[in-house]
Amino acid sequence: MGILDGIVEWIAEQVMHGLDLINTSVLGALGCDMSIFLRYFPAAETMYDIFVALAIGLILLIWVWNLFKNFGIGGGGEAEDPIKLSIRSVLFIALAYYSDQIVDMALDIGGTPYDWILTSALPNLSFADFNSVLLTIIGVCANGAVALIVLILLLILAWNYLKLLFEAAERYVLLGVMVFTAPVAFAMGVSQATSNIFKSWCRMFAGQIFLLLMNAWCLRLFVSMVGAFIANPLSL
Repeated sequence: MGILDGIVEWIAEQVMHGLDLINTSVLGALGCDMSIFLRYFPAAETMYDIFVALAIGLILLIWVWNLFKNFGIGGGGEAEDPIKLSIRSVLFIALAYYSDQIVDMALDIGGTPYDWILTSALPNLSFADFNSVLLTIIGVCANGAVALIVLILLLILAWNYLKLLFEAAERYVLLGVMVFTAPVAFAMGVSQATSNIFKSWCRMFAGQIFLLLMNAWCLRLFVSMVGAFIANPLSL
């Protein structure tokens, strides 16, 4: 069992060092800053101009179509007030053109509490220390393959932590997609028939920022829980 224990302890140590690396690097990269998104998806910045042109074209098309529908009101058709429609069209053309600046303002607002969460004071913690703590506790209660039990517990811990990180990464990618396709969403607000799409996009965008904040909070809470356990392992 000596060789097996040594192998298992080495694997457990590597798992914990991997979690330590992930905690210090990946979590700091995920947030409301789109620089990491552009680093891995550089085409998004180039294609953004295409979405701006597409959005302005859609607004002009909806504008002309609704103005044309005014001539069919007598035949039972429905149309919007041309003055209000024209004002909305000009307004949403400006919103679509400057959507990058508008979205950046929203990201700055959402990124502020995210930075607060990441920079909040936590107990000093090294994930690699968790292995020795578990060996100490379980060694009192178990005989035989103590290291194997430790490895199982470490793998459970690592898997649950990685699931939280994957969820945060998924939120970050979805947020990036919504940011660089924002002009098309703004184009949907020009008409009453499509305004619900724009409202739904606004709710989804705000929801993604909120969920990203919650993911960061949960990850930091998870780390603080491990830190508290290491500080007082016998509290269980």
